[in-house]
Amino acid sequence: MALIVQKYGGTSVGDLSRIRNVARRIAKTRQEGNDVVVVASAMAGETDRLIQLAHQVGDNPDPREYDSLISTGEQVSVALLALTLNSIGVPAKSFLGPQVRIITDSAFTKARIQKVEVKQLLRELKAGRVPIVAGFQGVDQEGNITTLGRGGSDTTGVALAAALQAEVCEIYTDVDGVYTTDPNICPEARKLSRITYDEMLEMASLGAKVLQIRSVEFAKKYNVLIHVRSSFTEKSGTFVTKEERKWNGFWSLA
Repeated sequence: MALIVQKYGGTSVGDLSRIRNVARRIAKTRQEGNDVVVVASAMAGETDRLIQLAHQVGDNPDPREYDSLISTGEQVSVALLALTLNSIGVPAKSFLGPQVRIITDSAFTKARIQKVEVKQLLRELKAGRVPIVAGFQGVDQEGNITTLGRGGSDTTGVALAAALQAEVCEIYTDVDGVYTTDPNICPEARKLSRITYDEMLEMASLGAKVLQIRSVEFAKKYNVLIHVRSSFTEKSGTFVTKEERKWNGFWSLA
């Protein structure tokens, strides 16, 4: 039995129909004999809406209150996903960053993860439930809610995979992998079956927005195998890894 962390982006949980699709995918992964921990982003467009509200109040919102506000989008998506899973017979329970105890520094709006406590998640897995964790957020030593910067749910997923020593961190998005260039601009763009951490970091530095740079740095540091794939297809995506070494169909770590 493998432990898999699955992270679903905002487009993957953009409405109830898509949330039901995600729930079916999680159920299928469990039926295949795996334990699953899920990380979810806010529903598509929700974080932007909350940011706009903050700036309508004033041009320079207080960073602490700003983070408290914009972190609420994930609370909605994880609760809806847990409700949906329970409705189809898959026991699930939602958690916010402070509940899991994703400990960060106090750099509001761009906090860095310092520690992830996994005891609660392991208890839920042992009890046969799927933990659904809010991405993008954590808590500092003073108990303040912090956020990890745009795209921070990627980092949440990778950090949980590292702390849990998961087999793989699957990053589900609206694209089916990493391409040599933007396929929307260049029809000749080729999807890569694998890419190294350093190559992915270089692409990100040049503007590729498939993964948050911090998530790749985290994966490289802790040797977390990432699988970038689409939530709208069953096709394999792109593995982001240390080196070429196949094992059980995955590009595995040395």
